[in-house]
Amino acid sequence: MGVTDPAGPVMDRDEVDRALARLGQEHEAIETSLLALQDHAGRRLLEGAELTGVTKERWQAAEDRITRLWTYFDAYAAALRSAGEIRARRRWSSREDLVELTGLLRGEAVTVAGGGSGRLSESFSLTALVDRMNELYATSLDLVVAADAVWSALPARIDLLAAELQRTRKLAHSVGVRPGEHPAGDDLERITRTLTKLRADVVSDPLAFWVPTAGSSAPGGGRPDTRVYDREARALEDVRREIDAVLTVRQDAETRLIRLRDVLSRADRTLAEARTARGEVLAKIAATEVPVVSGPPTVLQEQLAAAAEYRRNAQWHRLSPLLESLEEKAEDELLRARESLTAVTAPLAVRAELRGRLDAYKAKVARHGLAEDPFLVERYDAARRMLWSAPCDLRVAEQAVLRYQRLAADLLGGPGAPEDRKGGQS
Repeated sequence: MGVTDPAGPVMDRDEVDRALARLGQEHEAIETSLLALQDHAGRRLLEGAELTGVTKERWQAAEDRITRLWTYFDAYAAALRSAGEIRARRRWSSREDLVELTGLLRGEAVTVAGGGSGRLSESFSLTALVDRMNELYATSLDLVVAADAVWSALPARIDLLAAELQRTRKLAHSVGVRPGEHPAGDDLERITRTLTKLRADVVSDPLAFWVPTAGSSAPGGGRPDTRVYDREARALEDVRREIDAVLTVRQDAETRLIRLRDVLSRADRTLAEARTARGEVLAKIAATEVPVVSGPPTVLQEQLAAAAEYRRNAQWHRLSPLLESLEEKAEDELLRARESLTAVTAPLAVRAELRGRLDAYKAKVARHGLAEDPFLVERYDAARRMLWSAPCDLRVAEQAVLRYQRLAADLLGGPGAPEDRKGGQS
């Protein structure tokens, strides 16, 4: 839509003709814009929709503006027709005609009934009238474009998400994920309610879901507000992943149950071995602390039986979290059993290490021709008796092995002094 030239002195014939030609073109542009607004899909939808909220309030005001806009346009067109008729009276317009045309084309010669603020009429120059029409047109078009943009973007996306929601609900139902029985089932119900309300709100109040772009002068500058939609889409994706996990459980539940039974069985066998080993340690090792070995936790077997029952009854949504918990606990139980066995058999390991060390030094002194040394033989026999007797006092046996080691080291290091050998008899 255009803007006329500002007012000036009395126009000559050429100025009048140029002004009328320009104003005629401007009239066509304004009419084209108004007809496009009248035929805009967004405007037709606004006229036919049952609006609520901010959209209802703003559209009522916009309808008044559009009606006023056509009133202004009719007055503008009438003024141009009058000017055209005056110019057409004679080929060479008289001064009186030019004065009248100047007043009509540049003065406040257009009177429009009404105008708000309690006024009965308004007077405009053609320039001011075009400015007012531009303002009303821009605000009206901005509203229509914004509403149409929301309607074009959100309802279709909501419908697609709702269709995906329905497919997910059927899949969830097939694996036992239902409201009141599984959190994902409750989430599906909540998402369904939210999407239903969201669609109704978008259809009846689209402008409530419009975010204008700051500083934009283009009609409909902004974007649809998709925050609620995006949040529910993410929530549905989370539910879908949860259901996929349940489906995975359904597919490999038997394998996982077999693996669980095997892990728990190995833990039980290891604990049994630890209990047996503890009895052996108590019989063979003296003066040492041997930890008590606890029995297998019955709660894990009870949970394993419950998991098997869930599988038989196809309660996959209950089986899924139970299997994950059991797998972690079973590995922990096997680790605990192994640690118990290690702790219980530690004294036997110490005795075995001392025996190995004693025999290693005996072999070493034999290679150096000292196997028959009476002091070494005496200390070796003393250490060996302690290590091969039951119960074995590890602390005393370790001291005997150390005495044998020290004497062997002395002898291997050079001829021993008589004092050393005498001392070695003690």
